[in-house]
Amino acid sequence: MFLALRELKYAKLRYFLIGLIMVLIAWLVLFVSGLAKGLSADNASSIQKMDTDYFVIQKEADHRLVRSILSEDKLKDIRHLTNNESASPLGVYMTTFTQKESSKKIDTTFFAIDMKGFLAPDVVEGRMMNNKATNEIIVDRSLKEEGLKLGDYIKEQSSGKMFEIVGFSKGESFSHTPVIHINFKEWGDINRYSSNKELSFNAIALKISQDVAEQIDKDVTGVDVIDKSQALKGIPGYSEEQGSLIMMIVFLFIIAAFVLAVFFYVMTIQKINQFGVLKAMGATTGYLARNIFFQVVLLTCISLVISISLTYGVAAILPPGMPFDLTPQLVLGSSSLFLAVSVIGSFISLYKVTKIDAIEAIGSAGQ
Repeated sequence: MFLALRELKYAKLRYFLIGLIMVLIAWLVLFVSGLAKGLSADNASSIQKMDTDYFVIQKEADHRLVRSILSEDKLKDIRHLTNNESASPLGVYMTTFTQKESSKKIDTTFFAIDMKGFLAPDVVEGRMMNNKATNEIIVDRSLKEEGLKLGDYIKEQSSGKMFEIVGFSKGESFSHTPVIHINFKEWGDINRYSSNKELSFNAIALKISQDVAEQIDKDVTGVDVIDKSQALKGIPGYSEEQGSLIMMIVFLFIIAAFVLAVFFYVMTIQKINQFGVLKAMGATTGYLARNIFFQVVLLTCISLVISISLTYGVAAILPPGMPFDLTPQLVLGSSSLFLAVSVIGSFISLYKVTKIDAIEAIGSAGQ
């Protein structure tokens, strides 16, 4: 790769400008990818993290948890077809609350769950509550930004009921609101569809095989059995939000491929005479192609290292409320795809090199 390195050293400004463009494109791709993943988590992390395979919801709910209303009879029918521990009810209620001695309203989503079941959240601060506790809640720690702390009381707007914060969970959000977990003992007091006589909820989470899910869908009337991906798409705005961001990322990769292909093709055209001389001196087409390929890979790798550093640097200074999540897996996947796009964009240049005729190139250089 002696020739490639010598050329990079000789034409520093030219390759610096190309590298700068690659850095900016890769940086934009990584930032938008992190934003897409962050928005996805901010919109649906509570569902994404659930240790469940399927959800049972009302048939007329159009795959939306918040539209579904199920009775205890449906839960009994479903548990009859499964192991009792494999079916856990879930209540979802979007509302607002105020802090004690404050009039500021904060949007939130209450999740009613079995505190001993597989839907129970991980408590990162404070303690876990049980199914018999009264006036106790576990809130997402993002609410600390609103000044909440352990032992504080909040007032749910619709019911006027007061709750004490006994624990904080991590990364629990639904439809861009922090999730508050309560038990079913308190669920009836805040859910307008529930009463003391009969408890109702929005969905039943299942940890079962596909065959059992199909059996439930067939035998239990008035319900739909959906998987987790369908439940995510049913969250208001989730599919539209992610679809727009993914489309932006796809177009960025397409633009990157065209830009890089044009740059390297123009540079190859400018060096046709030199390539012709090298071929006349005995350099093979394979040798010249390998040098171009090495230049593309080297420039791309250096650009990616700089872009990743810039992205993490910007992420470190973003405000806490900014939904941005750049995981190592996402960085690796985006970087690999960007490298592949760069290599594909160089194929036109490689093809041009294979068609260079030494005698014609030297002849055109002498004219």
